[in-house]
Amino acid sequence: MSDEMMNTKEVAGYLGIHEKQVYALIKTGRLPSTRITGKWIFPKKVIDGWIEANAKSGLEQARQKSGRIPGALLASGSNDPVLDILQTCLRKAHPEFFIFSANTGSREGLIALEKGFTDIAWSHLLDPETGEYNIPYLDRLVPNIKAVVVNLFYRELGFVIARGNPRGIREFADLAREGIRIVNRQAGSGTRLLLDHHLEKAAISVERIAGYSDEVFTHIEVGLAVLSGGVDTGIATAAVSSLLGLDFVPITKERFDMICDQSVFFQKGVRALMEILNGDLFRKRVEMLGSYDFRSAGRILHVKS
Repeated sequence: MSDEMMNTKEVAGYLGIHEKQVYALIKTGRLPSTRITGKWIFPKKVIDGWIEANAKSGLEQARQKSGRIPGALLASGSNDPVLDILQTCLRKAHPEFFIFSANTGSREGLIALEKGFTDIAWSHLLDPETGEYNIPYLDRLVPNIKAVVVNLFYRELGFVIARGNPRGIREFADLAREGIRIVNRQAGSGTRLLLDHHLEKAAISVERIAGYSDEVFTHIEVGLAVLSGGVDTGIATAAVSSLLGLDFVPITKERFDMICDQSVFFQKGVRALMEILNGDLFRKRVEMLGSYDFRSAGRILHVKS
């Protein structure tokens, strides 16, 4: 089976479900597929599009349901292990507040914010021209939102690799070497934008990168792909390499922000989240991860008029 086409077993593994569930989805017409010589065939790009469309649909449904839950807020956008810890600490200290978060990627998180599908966007979109994060994208992606940009933390992003770096991966040019295979993040994610920027800067065509079209939606999935030996590297946080016992080659320290409408920023749930962000409970929980910088945590960086 080629990299671009999958059978039912491969789709089941790709979606993380049982093969019988794949057949059930086909039967109800909920999963795009083609039958050739009696066998079901699934173009990978079509499946990726289906995953993205269902994520957006899920946000819309969650938006409708969360409105009926007192104290509930929706968040979408980028992904980081620290966000899970932050939300757990919030629930422990303030059980009256809920934050439901979807891993859609930074760009899609901002688009969801503009459309009213989410209250909060997690984002780390780098603008290559200015070197600034997130703020240059506001006029284009959230033109009708009076956005507040609040820093949560700075984190290290880099190549996650097997222990001992057996393939000698140290820079972007190494990704184009024969025999090197990567796992990529989805289009629209801040990590994907960073990769594309550096490949363009080094004049490396994406066609030369084996695995460029193999996409996952979270940093931990990148790490697990490397840990399993299926790929040689991918870009993820230093925290993921630490959690999984992998080696790490740093690329950059990036800014990770929370973006929301001014009206949402002053809601009690968000104020409680900011309190937790700078509290001892949360800081002690994340101390073991290292590689995070909270020097500007909770600071308002920009207010869009």
